Amino acid sequence: MTTPDSDPEAERPGVGDAEVGDDHGVRWREGWRRDVAAVLSFVLLALWVTLRLWTRPGSGLRDNRSDQSQFEWMMAHGARVVTEFAYPFASDRMNVPDGVNLMANTSVLSISIPMTPVTVLFGPQWSFLLFLTLGMAATGTAWYFFLSRVVTRSRGPAWLGAAFCAFAPAMVSHANAHPNIVSQFVVPLIAWRTLRLAEPGRWLRNGLLLGLLIVWQAFLNLEILLMTAIALGVVVAAVAIGRPELRRGTRTFLAGLGVAAVLSAVLLAYPLYVQLFGPGSYHGLSRLIRGYRTDLAAFVAYSRESLAGDARSARPLAKNATEENAFFGWPLVVLTVALVWWLRRSALVLGLAVLAVLFAVLSLGREIQLNGRDTGVPAPWALLEDLPLLHSVVPTRWSLAVTPVVGVLLALGAEHARQLARRYPGTRTQIRFATVTVLVMALLPNVPTPLPVTRLDPTPAFVTSGAWRPYVAGGRSIVTLPLPDNTYADPLRWSSRTRLEMPIARGYFLAPDTRPSAPEPDVALFTAPFRRTSNYFGHVARTGVIPPITRQDRAAAVDDLRYWRAGAVVLGTHRNADALRWAMTELTGITPTFTGGVWLWDVRPLTG
Repeated sequence: MTTPDSDPEAERPGVGDAEVGDDHGVRWREGWRRDVAAVLSFVLLALWVTLRLWTRPGSGLRDNRSDQSQFEWMMAHGARVVTEFAYPFASDRMNVPDGVNLMANTSVLSISIPMTPVTVLFGPQWSFLLFLTLGMAATGTAWYFFLSRVVTRSRGPAWLGAAFCAFAPAMVSHANAHPNIVSQFVVPLIAWRTLRLAEPGRWLRNGLLLGLLIVWQAFLNLEILLMTAIALGVVVAAVAIGRPELRRGTRTFLAGLGVAAVLSAVLLAYPLYVQLFGPGSYHGLSRLIRGYRTDLAAFVAYSRESLAGDARSARPLAKNATEENAFFGWPLVVLTVALVWWLRRSALVLGLAVLAVLFAVLSLGREIQLNGRDTGVPAPWALLEDLPLLHSVVPTRWSLAVTPVVGVLLALGAEHARQLARRYPGTRTQIRFATVTVLVMALLPNVPTPLPVTRLDPTPAFVTSGAWRPYVAGGRSIVTLPLPDNTYADPLRWSSRTRLEMPIARGYFLAPDTRPSAPEPDVALFTAPFRRTSNYFGHVARTGVIPPITRQDRAAAVDDLRYWRAGAVVLGTHRNADALRWAMTELTGITPTFTGGVWLWDVRPLTG
C-alpha cells in the first residue's frame, strides 16, 4: 500500500496541479449548468404566468385592458423614436392638439427603443407581451445572480429568493398590464454596483457603471428607483453600523457614489426638466389616488392570482386586481418574523427587518384600514404625502417593496439551514426535512396561477386598411366614441396598430387638471381636462341614457370638435353603441355611414 508521500504519481511534475485544475473545471461546469437551469426555470415561470396571452391570440388581460392598450401605444412610440426620429419625451399623436408629456407618464423608453425590431416586424401587441414575459424572467435571473454571487454565494438558496422576488403575489398582481413594475431586473444590478463602490482603486469605474444603471431604471420606472434608493440607504447604513471593519472603504464608497450622482444628474437633467416643468407636467397625484393604501389585513391574506387565493376574499382588501401589493399569507408572515429572529446577529438581516417595517408602515396611507373599513387611526404617511416626489407615489406600492426584502431573507434562511446541515451531518436529514416542510407550508399557497384574459374586440378594418388617412390630412385628428380615458382605451390600441400615424383626440395618460374650478389645481388626471362633449359621451357610454340635447350642447359639440381638429368621428363596438350613435347624430345633424367596421361621421364641413 502506498501513502500520499510515496505515491509515484505525486512525484510527477504538474500532476497535482492538473488534478486541482480538473476538479475546478468540473465544479465550474456543474455551476454553469445550474445557472442555465435557473435562468430557464424563470423563463418557464414567466411563460406560465402569461400562458393564456400566448395561447389565445387576440386576447387581452381581463383585469386591466386599459393599461395594456396604453403600454402597446408606448411600445409603438419607442419604435417611432427610432424609425422616424420622433421626439422621445412628448408626442402629438395623442390628445390632439395639446399632446402628451411622456416623461410625466410611463413611456418606458429604456425598453421600447431596444424592442423596436419586434414592434416593427410583429406589432406592438407582441412587443408588449415580450416585455411583460421577459421582464419577469429577467427579474428572477438578475436576483439569482446577485444573491448567488454576493449575498449567499450558494445557488439553491439564491434561486429560492430570486423566484420569490420575481413571482411573489404582488409581482404577479402587477403583471396585469404593469410590465414596467414587474421588470425589476435593474434593481439587483443597482444593489450589486452600489456594494462594489467600496472596492479600492475602482471608484471611478464603479461610479460610472452605477450611474448608467440609475439612468436605465429612470427610463423604466422612477417610482421603483426611489424605493431602491431608500432601501439601499437603509441597508448600507445598517451594515456599516453592524460591521465597523467595512468603514475603511467609506471614502472610496462616497467617491464612487458622487460619480454616479453626477453622471445620472447630467444625463437626466433635461428629461426630468421636461417631466417636472414642461408642457403637460403636473404636481402630484389627486387625493383619491393617494388614498390607495394597503389594508392591514392584506398582509396575511392571499392574492387572487395565487394558488390559495380567490377574487371574492381579495377584492375588499385592494383597490383593484393590479394593486394587490401585500398579500403574503399568515404562514409566510410568521416565517419571515422567525427568520429575522433566527438570523438577528446579522447586520444585514436587521437592516432588512427595519426596511420591511418602514415600507409596510408607509403603505398604510394616511389612515389605517382593516378588512375594508377605516379605523380612524392616523398613519405616518399623512405627514409625508404632500412632500415633493412623495406626492407622486401611490402609497400602497410601498408594500410592493417588501417583496424583495422577504426574498432576500428567504435566501439567507435557506443558506443558514444548508450550513447547519453541513455542520451537523448526523442530523442532516432532519434539518433538510424541516426546512422543506416549512418552506412548502409558507410558499405553496402563494404559487402563481396564469393571468385571466378576455377576448379583445378586433381592430376595425377602417383602422387597419388606412381608410382614416384622408380624414387626418392637414393636421386633423380622429375622434372616437366614447373619447378614450382610463376606462376606455381601445382607441390607443387602434392608433398603435398604425404605428401612431393615426392621431387621436384625448386619450389615457396623466395630465394636469387645468380647469379654473379644479379642486386640486395641476394634480394629475387620468386624461385631458374634461370638456363638455367628452363628459356628455362619457355619461352615455356608462349608462346608455341620452340626456336631453339642448342648443348649448350642439354649440359646445361643434366648438369641441374644432378644438380637437376633428376630421372624422368614429364609433366601433360598444355595449351602448346605439345610444352613442343616436346622440352624435342629434348633436351634429350629420348622418353616419357604416364602413370598415365603424360608424363614421365626416365632420370636416363642421370644423372647417
